[in-house]
Amino acid sequence: MEMTLTKVHGSMNTFYMFESDEREDFAQLAIRLSALDPDIDGILVILPSAVAHAKMRVFNNDGSEASMCGNGLRCVARYVCERDRVQEAVIETLKALLRVKKEETLNEGIETYAVEIAPVSFSLSSLPMKYGDNSEWIHQALPFVSEKIPFSAVAVPNPHLIGIVPQEMQKDPSHQQKWAQYFNGENEYFSDGVNVSYVTPMENGIFVRTYERGVGFTNACGTAMTASALVSCMAELVPYGDVAVYNPGGMVKCSVSKQGDDIQLQLTGNATYLSVVKFDWSNNAEESSILSSESLEEQAFYEKFVGNISNLSKQFV
Repeated sequence: MEMTLTKVHGSMNTFYMFESDEREDFAQLAIRLSALDPDIDGILVILPSAVAHAKMRVFNNDGSEASMCGNGLRCVARYVCERDRVQEAVIETLKALLRVKKEETLNEGIETYAVEIAPVSFSLSSLPMKYGDNSEWIHQALPFVSEKIPFSAVAVPNPHLIGIVPQEMQKDPSHQQKWAQYFNGENEYFSDGVNVSYVTPMENGIFVRTYERGVGFTNACGTAMTASALVSCMAELVPYGDVAVYNPGGMVKCSVSKQGDDIQLQLTGNATYLSVVKFDWSNNAEESSILSSESLEEQAFYEKFVGNISNLSKQFV
């Protein structure tokens, strides 16, 4: 069966995106496409929804399904808004109905969308995470990992463990890699694995590097960046409101509002189309192949944008 895929990215978190009805082989498709194209982090599937403009499912490159993907949701938001000729829409995800909308461009030639990130939970059972008799873990060291790194655990709804670290630990990610691989293997703390982010405050925002569950180190993870912005506000590293979040793939804006227990999060950034791909999906996955790829011109605008901000983040990469 021949399929038309669009290769897309949000902050260089890269996917193949397509519209479909429900099928049982999306996981196998993600694994096969990732084998053919190591640049991608997975696939975004746009499905019909009875309660929203569309439904989004996200499959990582190892075939596991994510509850949500903030960078991918921006790309899906663009597709749905352009398809339905609307400026705002509601997208159904596995755990929430999320509002999305077209925004003013980050820079010339960059399609920009804002997406709601929800729900938010600090309950360790929602990740899940088990550590003694604790029900939450906010801005405290995990002594067996490091006495010096304050960690916070939060689900948005993807599970995240966020540590605030000095700049030198961003330059050398070996410590992060060691513990992220441990927490995403057989371990006593995270039965389903966890996204592990290291965060460092900057003069005008924060820098975030993420080891993503089911992916490994990624250029950016939308829910991780938003959760990191929330944790940074709670730790008084940055003020509540709009937080500039830099990452190896670029920069996004995370809006954080907290009144009592009510937390509102929004992620704004690029939704860039890289190419249109023809793919032959065979019943025998090994015989499936990419037939053709037509590059689009949007990436040049994004690279210009990244070039303009590279001096701010190059100290971390």
